[in-house]
Amino acid sequence: MGPIHAWEHNLLGKMFPTFCPMGPALVTRDEVPDPNHLRLTTRLNGKTMQSANTDDLVFNVAQLIEYYSQFYRFLPGDVITTGSPSGVGYGRNPKVFMRAGDVIEVEVEHVGLLRNPVVS
Repeated sequence: MGPIHAWEHNLLGKMFPTFCPMGPALVTRDEVPDPNHLRLTTRLNGKTMQSANTDDLVFNVAQLIEYYSQFYRFLPGDVITTGSPSGVGYGRNPKVFMRAGDVIEVEVEHVGLLRNPVVS
């Protein structure tokens, strides 16, 4: 077996059950004034860990859809994930890891707030 590339190692941590919760609701296009300008905030136990805006993306939403449409046939309800803004716990000094009993919140402006407990 060859060496594990960085992206392969990162992918392994994203394949667990309950990895990608979505919610709290779906919104329609008319409810989001500009998908290229939405504030994203992640909090761990009430402390802001990440704060960014979709205008920080390397490629805007239309460019992402255009690119991935070359490879995928999108259907209603499909989701394109774009990665994570700076501030992840692993990149901090000291490192911060979620533990059972913690509460993680992800909020997207004009979309809503998703709050989940961390369980073991």
